[in-house]
Amino acid sequence: MGMIQFQNRMFACAAAMLVCVAWARPAAAVVDRIVAIVNSEAVTSSQLRDRVARVRGNLQKQGVELPPVDVLERQILEQLIVERAQLQLARDSTLRIDDAMVERALGLIAGNNRMNVEQLRASVAKDGVSWEKFREEVRTELTLTRLRESQVDDKVTVSNAEIDNFLRNHPDAISGVEYRVAHILLRIPERATDGQLEAVRVRAEGVYNRLRNGEDFAKAAVDSSDSPDNVRGGEIGWRDRERLPGLYAEVVSKLQPGEISQPLRSAAGVHIVKLIDKREGAEDAKAVEQTHARHILIKTTDVLTDADAMARLDGLRERIEHGGDFAELAKASSSDLSAVRGGDLGWLNPGDTVPEFEKAMNALKPNEVSAPVRSPFGWHLIQVLERRTQDMSEERRRNAARAILRQRKIEDAYEDWLRQLRDSTYVEYRLELE
Repeated sequence: MGMIQFQNRMFACAAAMLVCVAWARPAAAVVDRIVAIVNSEAVTSSQLRDRVARVRGNLQKQGVELPPVDVLERQILEQLIVERAQLQLARDSTLRIDDAMVERALGLIAGNNRMNVEQLRASVAKDGVSWEKFREEVRTELTLTRLRESQVDDKVTVSNAEIDNFLRNHPDAISGVEYRVAHILLRIPERATDGQLEAVRVRAEGVYNRLRNGEDFAKAAVDSSDSPDNVRGGEIGWRDRERLPGLYAEVVSKLQPGEISQPLRSAAGVHIVKLIDKREGAEDAKAVEQTHARHILIKTTDVLTDADAMARLDGLRERIEHGGDFAELAKASSSDLSAVRGGDLGWLNPGDTVPEFEKAMNALKPNEVSAPVRSPFGWHLIQVLERRTQDMSEERRRNAARAILRQRKIEDAYEDWLRQLRDSTYVEYRLELE
């Protein structure tokens, strides 16, 4: 079911960036020009200046040495081009983020920064940015995340045979050791010619030699890497070895903190990896409380509003309280794949569902039915059937292995999908006119 193990990591990262970035105040009036055409849409100099100013502020906060302005501009322009291509695809596929979803996202951003929404609004205003502009940035991040989920994440599956093979070949997996890693990616175009491959190889050797001669890795990532995280100095954060891309996992265990790898070749391009630090992770508890639950999901649409969905669920809840069969009503009314099972979700572990669903579920007693609950997927009625404490050591190993393999597949598939999208996008550069 889509709701289980919802992938919102990318949004969490983007939302955190939106809050921590040092937003620049608008400069005095400057003539706006077109710096690139993406398919049939223009990217303007004001959009580029705004993004460059924010990235510069963020890098300065991190203490990263700034690359030359023209280098940073071209890197950020490429980021804007790829972003615009994704937004165009989202629009063409009728993917929409409504105002209610934006408001929930703003609430999460505020909460993650120990604020309420009004305090967040005041913080944004203090940085010289209008609330409307900030909301649209959040809407864009949500759109990109949902597009990735529909185009990449939802199509990735992991078989039991793959899990068995992984655990057989990695008996010491899930060790708890975590690595803080940064990387530089020099992308290879799809169906690259020998000349293009040689150009990327030479470029990679140049970057590697600069790093060996003492250039700051974060600065090199900002001005050289083709990965979207280049504006964060190439950092991908803390991960255990198994959750790193397979190519990176092979080298980080051989590096000492502060060391970099030699250039590594993959289908996506050439990579240089730096191990920033490593630490022992916390061990998972063997026993966890599981909840056996079922639900009825009503999804909102252009013609079915939130109020309509709530009213329908209130009516179903009243029928259940007067003896109606939850399972039969779920089969007839639920929009979720679990409808064929009477809404039964089976035994759920902590973290298996989105936070809004889990919080409401945990507040219920066995056989109790919730009031309508809003989640990113729509509106739910939830019923808890029973609870138990379960020894999860082996099941957790398998679940962890599944998550590791799925994450690796998603990252590889996303890099490939992004490269194909960029290669199929018509781009006309006009930055030299600035």
